[in-house]
Amino acid sequence: MIDIKDLQQQPEGQLFDRKSFRIDAKALAVILVAFANADGGDVVIGIEDDGRITGVNGNEEHLNELLRAPFDFCMPSVPVEVSFVDCTDVDGLANRVLLMHVAPSMRVHANQADDAFYRVGDKSKKLNFEMRMQLFYAKGGRYYEDEPVYGATIDDIDLDFVTQYCHRIGYAKDAATYLRSNKGYITTVNGVEKVSGAAILLFGKDPQKFFQRARIRIVRYLGDEERFGREMNVVKDVSFEGRIVEMTQKAIAFVDTQIKEYTFLGDDAYFVTIPQYPPFCWTELIVNAVAHRDYSILGTDIMVKIFDHHYVVESPGILPGMVRIDNIRQMHFSRNPKIAEFMREYKLVKEFGEGVDRMFREMAEAGNPAPEYKQVEFMVKVKLTSALRDEDETTEKGGEESTLKSTRKNARKREKWPEKWPEKWPENAQKILDVLSSDKSTTIARLGEELNLGHTTLKKILREMQNENIIRRIGPDKGGHWEVIEQNEKGGE
Repeated sequence: MIDIKDLQQQPEGQLFDRKSFRIDAKALAVILVAFANADGGDVVIGIEDDGRITGVNGNEEHLNELLRAPFDFCMPSVPVEVSFVDCTDVDGLANRVLLMHVAPSMRVHANQADDAFYRVGDKSKKLNFEMRMQLFYAKGGRYYEDEPVYGATIDDIDLDFVTQYCHRIGYAKDAATYLRSNKGYITTVNGVEKVSGAAILLFGKDPQKFFQRARIRIVRYLGDEERFGREMNVVKDVSFEGRIVEMTQKAIAFVDTQIKEYTFLGDDAYFVTIPQYPPFCWTELIVNAVAHRDYSILGTDIMVKIFDHHYVVESPGILPGMVRIDNIRQMHFSRNPKIAEFMREYKLVKEFGEGVDRMFREMAEAGNPAPEYKQVEFMVKVKLTSALRDEDETTEKGGEESTLKSTRKNARKREKWPEKWPEKWPENAQKILDVLSSDKSTTIARLGEELNLGHTTLKKILREMQNENIIRRIGPDKGGHWEVIEQNEKGGE
């Protein structure tokens, strides 16, 4: 059962949007088209940007216009599943909100003006002619994860694991019914059941029985280059198999033991320890490789190569859909949308549609070079390089001043943020601090516009920053101003 509070609080993003009942049908069509052209998603109507429930009752004519939007203003029509969620509105009256679920489509959709849109993060991006043609070609066939696996039957599925997953997502029926009724995991053709690749990879008892190289191989090297023969410099060489979630979790746990850490004495006389790469960055590369690899390429593994000062992940397959090296920070396309959504349920995919951009930002904030993407034949290779060096290395190379100073500065900056905060908030909180330091009289409206943050999200971050004594408000909302609380002042409180 859908909880109205979840709809109020769920952050808008790649798979979710929230709109007031005031939205017109043409504007709604843009969102539906964008969802259908990308990974699908849900739009809830009747909840304001600030979370207030205003509902959809009271204007049946406008409600019917919105319900007709997938047919009247989308070309071709966008298939939509419609449901209503009962609630109590802001006036204390019984009301309901409209929930529209859009599945990812194998067709390219446009609005009535023949403009095609694509969901990127929490925005509906209008596609130019070249992007539209690339999307058209990318959607020319079925997703490989939906193809039936030769020789596979329901006996190859771990129904106990499916049952656990059903409990996780709140599905009340039995495991076999879930597989036969959802996402095409099991279909029937001419009286014969067909099990999809996604079903085997996500729920299989032994996925590698059918996908022998659907595994993650991790190699740790001594030094900064890969050597062979008598000069071979491999320190560790391990592989992880199994279902996608467990395989990814085990691989991440192992890599975590191999990433260097640097410890130094901070300005406050406490030791500070920071990792060689921001944790989000190296985990994001593993998760992306698993979620978006081309599983039709059966002859190679996902490779994770760990060197002394750089880290490389190689994933089988070319960049999917419209994604290219020059637009990879802004463009998102799921080669395997069912696998990607499943991994999101297990909190492995943390920034659906925006993870690559965040990785670039975090590497820069840590003082590291930008990630390097290369497409080599049928492989996508990504390299992270660390600017950090051991003390003796930096001294010899004359890099101690630049490397360690920037490292310590960024480490102290990160120490401010409470661990309980959502992962995206520390970065936004630092941006807020930067603005308030230069313009303490700025308004919430101007702050939200400058940082591209929603009103509700911004107020939550400001409230948390006040609770943690990072900032304080002096005077009323109108006419007052903000103050940044200095660290030495906090220490004396």
